[in-house]
Amino acid sequence: MKNVKRSTRVQSQKKESTLKRILRYVGRYPVSLCGSILFAVITVAATLVVPVLFGDAVDCIVESGIAWENLKFIFLKIGVAVGIAALSQWLMSLCNNRISCNVVRDIRKDAFDKLGALPLKYIDTHSHGDTVSRVVADADQFSDGLLLGFTQFFTGALTILGTIAFMLVTNLKIGLVVVLVTPASLFVARFVANHTHKYFKEQTETRGEQTAFAEEAIGGLKTVQAFAHEDENAEKFDEINARLEKATMNATFYSSLTNPSTRFINNLVYALVALLGAFDVIGGVFTVGGLTKFLSYANQYTKPFNEISGVITELKSAFVCAARIFELIDEEEETSDDGNIRLEGVDGDVQLENVSFSYVETKKLIENLSLTVTPGQRIAIVGRTGSGKTTLINLLMRFYDVNGGAVKVEGQDVRNLTRRSLRENYGMVLQETWLKNGTVRENLKMGKPDATDEEMIAAAKAAHAHSFIKRMEKGYDTVLGEGGALSEGQKQLLCIARIMLTKPPMLILDEATSSIDTRTELKISDAFQKLMEGRTSFVVAHRLSTIVHSDCILVMQNGHVVEQGTHSELLALGGAYTELYRGLD
Repeated sequence: MKNVKRSTRVQSQKKESTLKRILRYVGRYPVSLCGSILFAVITVAATLVVPVLFGDAVDCIVESGIAWENLKFIFLKIGVAVGIAALSQWLMSLCNNRISCNVVRDIRKDAFDKLGALPLKYIDTHSHGDTVSRVVADADQFSDGLLLGFTQFFTGALTILGTIAFMLVTNLKIGLVVVLVTPASLFVARFVANHTHKYFKEQTETRGEQTAFAEEAIGGLKTVQAFAHEDENAEKFDEINARLEKATMNATFYSSLTNPSTRFINNLVYALVALLGAFDVIGGVFTVGGLTKFLSYANQYTKPFNEISGVITELKSAFVCAARIFELIDEEEETSDDGNIRLEGVDGDVQLENVSFSYVETKKLIENLSLTVTPGQRIAIVGRTGSGKTTLINLLMRFYDVNGGAVKVEGQDVRNLTRRSLRENYGMVLQETWLKNGTVRENLKMGKPDATDEEMIAAAKAAHAHSFIKRMEKGYDTVLGEGGALSEGQKQLLCIARIMLTKPPMLILDEATSSIDTRTELKISDAFQKLMEGRTSFVVAHRLSTIVHSDCILVMQNGHVVEQGTHSELLALGGAYTELYRGLD
């Protein structure tokens, strides 16, 4: 029981924290906020004047008949009040829209900025689709709820206060009846709203799961079709969709109870006011016009409750979405490198001293790995899948920090260097290519924006990419989509050209020519040889024929370097490298 109470208390604190954070974002726009409140006051004041004027018109007709001389002045005042209410409501909506759009823009920007500060571990362990859903879909849902909340709550709260004050002053007895019955409406709305929160949470989480699955299926559509896995994917999607449908129906059903429940109680209030007011008219306490005013105020008093009860549904969903975005924003960032030194004057001296690392604490990967690389050396890393080749690259680039030992560049522990300066001194070509949405020119100059067109074209020619680029519709100004309408080999050539343009002091080539045909690979190998001259190079290779001329070959097994030497030296040992080279299991 204590655990349940503690869980409820924590959940309540989270909700409060979410609300406070939203209000902090809203507080960044005091002019729009003050404008919204001011125009809400004017809207409500003008709206509350209209029933008084209608009551005066009814009394005028009851006492004097239809006297147009008296009525036209009243109708003129009604028209002015309605016009002021309409104008101020439009201005209030303008302010509310500005607040909503700016707040969501700021939250979405903070979330996207956070992505750049998150460690690679987060990206590796969280669904990309769910992360996209938080930044895009959840932010949109939150925006809708926030806008509706501002629009309804300001005017609703002021209308309730204004009408209850009038009713209490005009007729204390009927006013007290309204005040005493009102809490029943609030209780019902709160009860239903509290029970819908879990369903909205389930709905939002399932929608994120669905987005993630759809993103994965679309990204790997070729593989899905190649293995005839369409039916299985469709079944999986249907299963997720069914859960989303169930969660959505539950959330919609329970939240839809709020409005009719509060409407019933509010109509009951209206009926009581009409009944008691009618007796007062008969008793001479009220005039007919006075009862008209009172009934109109009773209707205006109950209307905000109906609107707010409907808004609660949207707000619950908006708060769940906001909480999911804040969860992303609150994720632990990479350790700060403020105050770290900038890596400059790099020759390519790299050392690994008793390095230990594992992605999961219970599963050891690299243990006590030591390695010394002198400037200009060409180091090849080979081994079976899971031996730690790519992990070693991640440690060199400081995508992950070591659990033990140290990785040093120019005698400096990489943890004491700024990540930016470290990575600027590496050129990296991976087996998996990446091109951004933009022109060929923008993709090639990504690492060196100030490069001249002559330098860019020279790099493209060295990578044997210039010929197919010129055949494109707009040459170097051709816009590439996500991945572009290019073959894998062409994309890889662009990535190679990008590195050849930057000419960094250190290189990392992780199966950099895996998607290139043999003829082009032979041509580009000469360019690679020139590029690697005088540069420390780490080459991860699966085709061992490509690294036979390396200065040193590291053979990795289970995170350890089991053999080290040149190609001929390792073959003479007749050990693990020999088995790999000859294709033995």
